[in-house]
Amino acid sequence: MNSRTAPKAAVVTSTPPAAVNDWTVEDAKKLYGVEGWGHGFFGANKQGDVTVRLQNDGDFAEVSLMEIIRGMQKKDKNFRMPALFRFPDLLYARIKEINETFREEIRNQGYKGRYRGVYPIKVNQQQQVVKEVCEYGRKYHYGMEVGSKPELLAALAFMHDREALLICNGYKDAEFIDLALQAKKLGLNIIIVLEMPPELQLVLERSKKLGIEPTLGLRIKLSTKGSGHWADSAGDRSPFGLNFSQTIHVIDQLKATNKLKCLKMLHYHQGSQIPKVSTVRLAAQEASRVYANLVKEGAPMGLLNLGGGLAVDYSGRKMPDENSMNYSLREYCADIVEAVQKIMDDADVPHPDIVTESGRAIVAYYSVLAFDILDVNRMASDEPLPKLPRGASDTLRSMFEVLEDIGKLSPQETYTDILFHREELLTLFRTGVVSLRERALGDRLYWHVLTKVAERLDEDTELRGLKQRLADFYYGNFSMFQSLPDVWAINQFFPVAPLHRLNEEPTRQAVISDVTCDCEGVLNCFMDDNGKKTTIPLHPLKDNEAYMMGVFLVGAYQETLGDLHNLLGDTSVVTVRLRNGRISYSRQLAGDTSAEVLSYLEYTPRDLLKRFRALTEEPLHGRAIDAEEADAIYKNYRRNLKNYTYFNS
Repeated sequence: MNSRTAPKAAVVTSTPPAAVNDWTVEDAKKLYGVEGWGHGFFGANKQGDVTVRLQNDGDFAEVSLMEIIRGMQKKDKNFRMPALFRFPDLLYARIKEINETFREEIRNQGYKGRYRGVYPIKVNQQQQVVKEVCEYGRKYHYGMEVGSKPELLAALAFMHDREALLICNGYKDAEFIDLALQAKKLGLNIIIVLEMPPELQLVLERSKKLGIEPTLGLRIKLSTKGSGHWADSAGDRSPFGLNFSQTIHVIDQLKATNKLKCLKMLHYHQGSQIPKVSTVRLAAQEASRVYANLVKEGAPMGLLNLGGGLAVDYSGRKMPDENSMNYSLREYCADIVEAVQKIMDDADVPHPDIVTESGRAIVAYYSVLAFDILDVNRMASDEPLPKLPRGASDTLRSMFEVLEDIGKLSPQETYTDILFHREELLTLFRTGVVSLRERALGDRLYWHVLTKVAERLDEDTELRGLKQRLADFYYGNFSMFQSLPDVWAINQFFPVAPLHRLNEEPTRQAVISDVTCDCEGVLNCFMDDNGKKTTIPLHPLKDNEAYMMGVFLVGAYQETLGDLHNLLGDTSVVTVRLRNGRISYSRQLAGDTSAEVLSYLEYTPRDLLKRFRALTEEPLHGRAIDAEEADAIYKNYRRNLKNYTYFNS
């Protein structure tokens, strides 16, 4: 990764406010796609603030995110941006929506089984999330899915609903299996899913030793291909689950050991974020055929687990691509119920309980990353230029002539000319013919001409990429690698918008750079009606007024996957509810301090202080500071160890 340095001469901290025009908040909502991806949870008020829809005694209220931030700053004088805001009401709403919609479709279609959802803990393992899912989900006997011993330990501490399912996936050693079997003895509804053929023998051995009969599931590889970014996690080449030959081998082993009676569930996983409902339906049909055959083999069964895959419409475009989906939750539930029911009726097999492991769809809306913009670096230039200096080179003189003739030539001709002369000027600078001052003036002139050219361009011109090259850099107080790792790692798209000033027209095109010293720490994937683009319209900064941005739908995967690039740690976390019509900050986790982050990498704060103290006390030839000043420097070092890792604005 390459480091990046912003050219200081081009930094602009303030721009006069734009002239009043006919721009409305509705225009902003359309521009940033709020109604498309917001799912009714996010909107905007007349004052131009982004709002979140929170529950209050059964009713809902629109609450300004800016009001939430200001309230938190007033409540805690030490609170600093960036911060992750969590909204449990949205988590509850999604659990309710998925469970109720499945129940309605089961009732509407006369399906004889139940819906039994589980939350895959890997999507967000944070303690608060697990606690909230278990507490609210109890109303629906909403279960958990785990894939490792630590996840199982977390689930067992919080999920005590004996009617809910606790599904154990992943590769399992004896300790994992013993823990699961013992939890079953305590009355929990534990299902051990066989991922690999050798696991069966180990499960049977541990079961016999502990004297606890297991409840088993089989995870199979379907031939039905997945779709979207995670398509390869399904199909014949999937790394997880049993193929059909292995499935028959396991069935024969269970029969031989008189344990076929333990097989209660068939499970498959078609991939995360499935954009096409046809993929969902085809997979359900194939799995239902397998399920019906297992019943014919003599297995009691009862549970058909369709895994995850229910998508989130990050772009709001309702398209069958990796950032969206071409179906509603209602269509998803209806297609699954209909597909399973038809196969079972054809095979004369009782309808199984339908299980899904929707994680992304449950927690994505739950969290919003909010951060402030620290500064702006403008590439475009409309500032007045100085006169041509005496003794200027012929090349610089030619660049001024291009500007003078800009109205006489086509945009393409002007662009070609200024590009040629700039390259010529760079060559002269490298060979020492022109000075640094002349080179700097040439650069100003170059960007000035490009700005003028861009103003004259139509959308269909071959120079349409020029406007993107002229986009401003807005420096955001956050780390892409800590808070939005999927953007960097897999080009995941998340909705981005200013949190306020939506009643003003945004007049600048921008990309958003984080505060890491890395060229890949740039947020430059946005969405409009025509698809992906690399810039976003933003407002000019105002003097003495913070400019706040939000990244939405970040509740799935981002927190646990974040890393410590540049040693920028976890952000502060604030949980927000509505209580008696007022905003309630029920939980705050302070962001990592420098000392905490350094301790993750085996630095000991006490040792750091000792070593730095030695530096302040080290005798210097011609010492420039006295003992009092050295002590002040030491105290400043100690204070910074205790401070937030992010920029203090």
